[in-house]
Amino acid sequence: MAVAIVAIIFVACPAVFMHYQAELRKTKSISTDDERLVDDLWKTAQRLERRVDALETILDKEAPDWRKDYPERPHA
Repeated sequence: MAVAIVAIIFVACPAVFMHYQAELRKTKSISTDDERLVDDLWKTAQRLERRVDALETILDKEAPDWRKDYPERPHA
């Protein structure tokens, strides 16, 4: 009986602890699919930013006072 208790304390408990610690390390890293998703989102955000810049340039030429209607928004 004492051997079983010692085995549980000194073998099973550290083994379980080390197993879950290894699983935690796996989940902390970003997966390939997540990395691809972040890259796609970054590219989409850059395209949208270029479009907004183009629209602002057009509005600056066509209606120079348009920014006065939106004072709460930051302007470049």
